[in-house]
Amino acid sequence: MIDAIQRLGIDHHFQHDIEQVLQRQFMLSANGNGFNNNDLHEVALRFRLLRQEGYFVPAGVFNRFRDREGIFRHELCRDIKGLIELYEASQLGIDGEDVLDEAREFSSQSLKKWLMAKVDFFSDRAIRNTLDQPFHKNLSRFTARNLLGTDFQGTNGWINILQELAKMDFNLVQSLHQKEIAHISNWWKQLGLAKELEFARDQPMKWYIWSMACLTDPTLSEQRIDLTKSISLIYIIDDIFDVYGTLDELTLFVQVVERWDYAASDKLPCYMKICFKALDDITNEISQKVYKEHGRNPINSLRKAWSTLFRAFLAEARWFDSKNVPKADEYLENGIISSGVHIVLVHIFFLLGIGLTDQNVELIDNNPSIISSAATILRLWDDLGSAKDENQDGHDGSYIDCYMKENQGIEVENARKHVINMIANAWKLLNQECIFQKSFSMTFCKASLNIARMVPLMYSYDENQCLPSLDEYMKSLLYQSIPRKTLL
Repeated sequence: MIDAIQRLGIDHHFQHDIEQVLQRQFMLSANGNGFNNNDLHEVALRFRLLRQEGYFVPAGVFNRFRDREGIFRHELCRDIKGLIELYEASQLGIDGEDVLDEAREFSSQSLKKWLMAKVDFFSDRAIRNTLDQPFHKNLSRFTARNLLGTDFQGTNGWINILQELAKMDFNLVQSLHQKEIAHISNWWKQLGLAKELEFARDQPMKWYIWSMACLTDPTLSEQRIDLTKSISLIYIIDDIFDVYGTLDELTLFVQVVERWDYAASDKLPCYMKICFKALDDITNEISQKVYKEHGRNPINSLRKAWSTLFRAFLAEARWFDSKNVPKADEYLENGIISSGVHIVLVHIFFLLGIGLTDQNVELIDNNPSIISSAATILRLWDDLGSAKDENQDGHDGSYIDCYMKENQGIEVENARKHVINMIANAWKLLNQECIFQKSFSMTFCKASLNIARMVPLMYSYDENQCLPSLDEYMKSLLYQSIPRKTLL
């Protein structure tokens, strides 16, 4: 039932109940119970649900399904339901958990064989959905929308009732998101940056989608709106550095931001002055709001985060200007910052207002692993593709270019495999941070995960330099309501 509720995207209504059940299940597993049966589906599902909520269950619970040689038993290949859940569970692995790496390989190969055998329509669809969109690495609201768009009716009455509740909830939340978009559109129009900076991207809808994906709880409407304002500036500033500014102008821009000196901004070109004013206004507005609601002023942390981002952008501009290709590791270290993920998550941390202790603020200021691992996924995934943004012809380098120059003679495909492996390792680190760390709230952890989950949608360009997956996501979540039947 918990799995169904989460897949239908209505877990925010039952969060307290879910936490109570999972806490009880974790206590049972800690006492040696709960993982003692030989039902692969049940063991894998319990493992995944607990890890998703930050409870560490050792991967050794799957050893009972391996033979004396340590290989998953052949008879498990007949259990489609168990294989699907084993593959889902394997997505929550951390570094050093070989059994989960083997579980992923075994289950994926076995499921692909079932696909070739063409068992039946429902099994085929379930297998394809699992292999293409494992629950842990996809945005639950998007997968819920796809699930609700089908005519599937479960044999359990409660499944059908939950489906109707999910449809009602989906339409209500969709209406809320439409109001938030209208608010953002008005704000963006009144801000006037699009008119003043004609070279820059004008995509408020795309910027809002990041906020909508990160902060899924319907009650966080105000936080989504404030976060979108900061995200819009990441894109605008990125365009200034990549597309328009000269190196001398950019160097001066960074100096002004590092000192956060409004008087010194008079020396900036007009377009940079306008941008800095918007940055200053939005940072002050958010800081005052956080202070009023949570009793802590984040102005220093926000300014420090923006300064760090500006320096990273400037490093990339200097590399391009000098035609000097950095070492791959140096490029990635800088690229993790220039991804903008740190800015987004620092704002989320303060906007949520949970755990605003001196220790946590210091931690968040220094780009902890829960942030840098999500940023690594974004940077490397972006660099896997050669296509640039639809309306941008800027130049900001690529990890693959740096890696291939450093490793003369390596073929592109091998370089890409290397990057894909790095992304898989970054996911393991992100999983580890979300399971083991206790400094940040689960809402913050899920926001970090959601950034990583959003990346394939944001950076999967087609040959026309468009984003079909993102377009589908926006259309289905924001504009296509779900018809409901009347419950009697």
